Amino acid sequence: MVPIRHVASVFELSAEEQSDIWHLVDQVRTQLAHSLHPDGFNIGLNDGSAAGQTIGHAHVHVIPRYKGDVEDPRGGIRWIMPEKAKYWSDNQ
Repeated sequence: MVPIRHVASVFELSAEEQSDIWHLVDQVRTQLAHSLHPDGFNIGLNDGSAAGQTIGHAHVHVIPRYKGDVEDPRGGIRWIMPEKAKYWSDNQ
C-alpha cells in the first residue's frame, strides 16, 4: 500500500508506511531494471530544505544510471549540480 496522507518527511510516516514505501521502491527498481537495463541506480531522499528537499512531501527518488552518463559517478546525484559534485580529494 502506498501512503496517501500528506507529510513532508518520510520519517513522519508510520513504520508500516515506511516499510510499504521501501517495498514499492524495490518493485519500481525491479521494473526499471527489466525495462531499461541500467548499470546501476541512485536511490534516495532529501529530508528537509537543508538537505536539498524542494518538494514538501515525502518521496523517494529511484534514478537509473548508466556507465558513462557522467565522467565520474562518485557523488551520485550530486552531478545534477556539478559544482557540488566533487567533494572528495583526488589524494584519497
